[in-house]
Amino acid sequence: MDPTTAVIVVAALLAALALTVAVVLLVRLVRARRSLRRAGLPAGPRWVFWGALLYFVLPTDLLPDPVYLDDIGVLLLALRTLRTSPGERDHEAPRRP
Repeated sequence: MDPTTAVIVVAALLAALALTVAVVLLVRLVRARRSLRRAGLPAGPRWVFWGALLYFVLPTDLLPDPVYLDDIGVLLLALRTLRTSPGERDHEAPRRP
């Protein structure tokens, strides 16, 4: 196998791995929102969930689509926002300028 083919194969494997991680995070985001709603707990702002979902699906990204790092970051932020209880956000100390 020549070096060019090896680079293409490695790049394809890394892109497939990144896509797999992004899809797993998307599934976790949907499950987290669903379980929070079933439990009767607030699931955070609705725009966070739908915004993360749209960002993952839409073709316009900060980075080209073979590199899913920006999608992974957006999904992780949405998961963090959904998992943070409203009480924790309300009791945070105000930041001083």
